[in-house]
Amino acid sequence: MRGGLQDLRGRVVMLTGASAGIGRATALRLAHEGARIGLIARDGGALEDVAREVRARGGEALPLPCDVADAEAVFRAAEALERAFGPLDVWINDAMVTVFSPVHEMQPDEYRRVTEVTYLGAVHGTLAALRSMRPRGRGIIIQVGSALAYRGIPLQSAYCAAKHAVVGFSDSLRAELRHDDVDIAVSEVHLPGVNTPQFDWARSRLPRSPRPSGPVYEPEAAADAIVHAVHAPERSWWLGGVTATAIIGNALAPGLADRYLARNAVEGQMRPDADRRAIPPEGNLYRSAGRAMHRVRGPFTRQSKGSALRLPGPETRIGTALATAAVAAGIGLVLGRAGRR
Repeated sequence: MRGGLQDLRGRVVMLTGASAGIGRATALRLAHEGARIGLIARDGGALEDVAREVRARGGEALPLPCDVADAEAVFRAAEALERAFGPLDVWINDAMVTVFSPVHEMQPDEYRRVTEVTYLGAVHGTLAALRSMRPRGRGIIIQVGSALAYRGIPLQSAYCAAKHAVVGFSDSLRAELRHDDVDIAVSEVHLPGVNTPQFDWARSRLPRSPRPSGPVYEPEAAADAIVHAVHAPERSWWLGGVTATAIIGNALAPGLADRYLARNAVEGQMRPDADRRAIPPEGNLYRSAGRAMHRVRGPFTRQSKGSALRLPGPETRIGTALATAAVAAGIGLVLGRAGRR
């Protein structure tokens, strides 16, 4: 499957985090291509809504409500999907939760829960996919990542750490699959800030309502990138120039990134309005938000971009390595001249 799937008609796809935001937009995008989609999220009613939208667009859908933090529930969902639709071709790990809070105000159980959903949820999904794909020797696993998988920012330490962990896990898995000569592609799609409903329902201790950091893109742009990764599963894809800038900038000058984020990323993650929206104090960390809140877009449509540049990560990393080498050579030259003086 390293070459990807060009035609998704009749292909069987499992999608986690499917009830809202990027996951819901991805389900609708897959539906246009005729895929048969298993839909995982906690809210069964919202999944039924998504399933109806998928069917109206030409796809097939099977709602499979469960919490991705529960490994056995994820395995059962995978088995149910294959009984209904046949062998699994693609698994997309998109489920996430976050907490907007300074580290010193975070609670241990909050770190645990974000890790269980955002990191271990991806692990559980990947294990379920491997149970199906390895015996047949083919398949595609997509990890929906973030620029924050490479550069942590203030106020989202739990989420950033979980996304970092997914990258390390995926690196290990790729090496094992290559060693065993198993044709299962593992592709990461790293995203910028996206206009999703999470900013209206995530747990938050901020004095004002949270917002995405930096430029904001519509969920459909993210969905396009994810489906593109199914067609062309490069090791990783970076969506938007801001993602490439964050990853490369952190690789070249992490201390400078620290200073920049300290100055800009705290206020930059809060809306200018003085009043917070009516977010329940517990947010959606342990229980799903109301069915009516499960929609594709969040409240930032006016400032969101509908499309973004897609960059294949490996090619960009080559550029990073060359740039790093050039900087190192320049520093060496300067130090050498200074030493000669």
